[in-house]
Amino acid sequence: MLNLAWGSVVIPLDRILDALLGNASIKSDATIVWSFRMPKIMAAIFSGASLGVSGLLMQTFFRNPIAGPFVLGISSGASLGVALFILASGWLSSFAFFAFWGTSNWMLILMAMLGAGLVLFLLMLISWRISDINTLLILGLMFGSATSAIVSLLQYFSSQQALQQFVLWSMGSLTGVTWEELTLLAPICALFILLTFGLSKTLDALLLGDQYALSMGVNVRRAQQQIIVVTAVLAGGITAFCGPIAFVGIAVPHLARMFFQTHRHFVLLLGTILLGMITLLLCQFIAQLPGSDQMLPINVVTSFLGAPMVIYIVLSRRSI
Repeated sequence: MLNLAWGSVVIPLDRILDALLGNASIKSDATIVWSFRMPKIMAAIFSGASLGVSGLLMQTFFRNPIAGPFVLGISSGASLGVALFILASGWLSSFAFFAFWGTSNWMLILMAMLGAGLVLFLLMLISWRISDINTLLILGLMFGSATSAIVSLLQYFSSQQALQQFVLWSMGSLTGVTWEELTLLAPICALFILLTFGLSKTLDALLLGDQYALSMGVNVRRAQQQIIVVTAVLAGGITAFCGPIAFVGIAVPHLARMFFQTHRHFVLLLGTILLGMITLLLCQFIAQLPGSDQMLPINVVTSFLGAPMVIYIVLSRRSI
């Protein structure tokens, strides 16, 4: 309701309700509510839930409290896919595949997912040979640095228009998501979030170690593949449409644990989804600077709120 009421134009609560019910006496109210503010709210809801769930999956999978799509380089991989699509589209336009899909939102989300999935797949290959989780996290950061270097190279040789488009995308924003894009993003996020509830008992077992999970009859390798797919789709899809959004995937699962005081993943998934929605809606409300025409990048706000949470986690040495 705060996101609906406050912005560059303040709309009273009674007029918001009229606009939502289709009884707006002022035509501009309906336009502002349905064409501008409601898509941002829906994007924040799906983004917060998806990033929170993907962070919870990674923290359970690696049994590390600071694991997440951003730390492990998954978001960097998604950024590389988008950079190839935006910055290198001119070079690749001669290929029929890119020429056909060049203006499609499906190509954008596909490239982001492929980039995210590739980085996580490489991490999984290494994890089968390296048992030290800290080493795996360091390698994830190195993969992120390597993809960032490639993105920087693409930026150096790209055109001014493409560079500006990519820089704006990389700052993170929920304002550019339209109803048409939500028709692509929302079903994908909803489907894969629902799939995680079917993994809740498997996640409970994995939390206690692979050997315990095997003793409980869990097919660990298949579970690993399912977690890879779900995390890559959720993190890659949100990164494609909204840009890289930092800290939400790391901080929100810990908020759920603090509020609900449980390690049962069915409850944690519900709590993470709810708190992820609330957190990103709050960040969006702050980012739009109520009463002002200015709009902050969403990454600025999530970093201010999320960084202290991660620092607290590290200093208190909380474990999952």
